[in-house]
Amino acid sequence: MAQKAAKQQAARNSAILKRTHLIALGVNLIFALSRFLLFRSSCTRNTILLYFLLSSPALAIEFWLEKIGRPSIAPNGEVKRSGEDLEAKGLTEYLWDVLYWSWGCIFVAAVFGNKAWWAWSAIPLYSVWLAWTTFGGMRQGLAGMTGQQGEGKSTNGSATSNRQKKMEKRGGQKVLYR
Repeated sequence: MAQKAAKQQAARNSAILKRTHLIALGVNLIFALSRFLLFRSSCTRNTILLYFLLSSPALAIEFWLEKIGRPSIAPNGEVKRSGEDLEAKGLTEYLWDVLYWSWGCIFVAAVFGNKAWWAWSAIPLYSVWLAWTTFGGMRQGLAGMTGQQGEGKSTNGSATSNRQKKMEKRGGQKVLYR
């Protein structure tokens, strides 16, 4: 039972990477076959340039996920390194989003032509939106940590606890802070 989690992670990563490579192969073959065989007249130098330019981020992401996620197994079958979790939240999740959208753009460009490459512009827009919402959430969280008052609350300068209010009401001395 030793390293059960590492073995499960290695198996999961291997399956995800295999599926990723097969999908990438299929999408790129569909593009190549459709542009070079079916729509040969619309296959220009710009088509090939756009394909290489706009599919290179997907290729780079795929190689990066391969590098960090591929498990390494010793000759005796023991897992030396299970690889990073490819289903993790955060940056890995964003990389998967960009990869899926890039594949979709390649497929749509294979079917509809060069004008479909404009759909790829949604990736930078999504990046800006994701960064803005992340920054906004961090800013709100940090405002709560520093003691800044939200909207609707009084900002009279000093916040007193219920205990201090009761003591002052009974005529006790007011608590002063330095």
